[in-house]
Amino acid sequence: MTSSVRAIFRYPVKGLSPQCLERTRLSVGQTVPADRLYAIENGPSGFDPAAPAYFPKQRFLMLMRNERLAALRTDYNEDRHTLVITAGGVEAARGDLRTPDGRAAIEQFFAAYCAKELRGPPKVLYGQNHSFSDVAKKVVSIINLASVAAVETAVGAAVNPLRFRANLYVEGWPAWHEFDLVGRTLTIGKTARLKVVKRIERCAATDVDPDTGIRDLTIPRTLLQNFDHTDCGIYAEVVTAGDITTGDTIAS
Repeated sequence: MTSSVRAIFRYPVKGLSPQCLERTRLSVGQTVPADRLYAIENGPSGFDPAAPAYFPKQRFLMLMRNERLAALRTDYNEDRHTLVITAGGVEAARGDLRTPDGRAAIEQFFAAYCAKELRGPPKVLYGQNHSFSDVAKKVVSIINLASVAAVETAVGAAVNPLRFRANLYVEGWPAWHEFDLVGRTLTIGKTARLKVVKRIERCAATDVDPDTGIRDLTIPRTLLQNFDHTDCGIYAEVVTAGDITTGDTIAS
């Protein structure tokens, strides 16, 4: 069985649109660089930037509850830490997330855009070496494209793989083969090695079309009714550093 990396993505701001990467470097015990580097606080969360810690996703703006986020297009410049938000094809906000003025510009946009869904003033959050992941451990999320195809068959409609907001999309595995890899170590490319630690339980965020922001499918319910679980994808921890590139082979 030959499998390979079909695509690499990161999500610089939790809940916002992805960035496609041709290549990246994985470091031991870390996420894909700049993945979930920032989050937008939805009312006071208790997050302390000086001592960043895991908080449940409900403390932030997120697709599970705030599907209109999917209608936005964002671009993050890693060198300048600048976020650009486009709404309806027009630039709506721009800010350097390292500066008070830059963060304020982004916060003002979300104060208006998500006004009816906010529990308090939105705030751009960042913590040194912190990732606002859905899980406490720093992991890389992986989706098997054959499993997405199986979900498509069950749904009876096209399912955009980006609904699952993964870092790596893999082709060449049979549907649901990824679940058999829990506890095993994958080698990606020449040197990167990742230990698969758990399956990913899906939430209502996957019901949202990543292009339109419309909640048009019921992915967790479809998984449960057709496959007796609500999982799709796996989390893996980087145990050996290495560069990975789109098209790299995966050995397990």
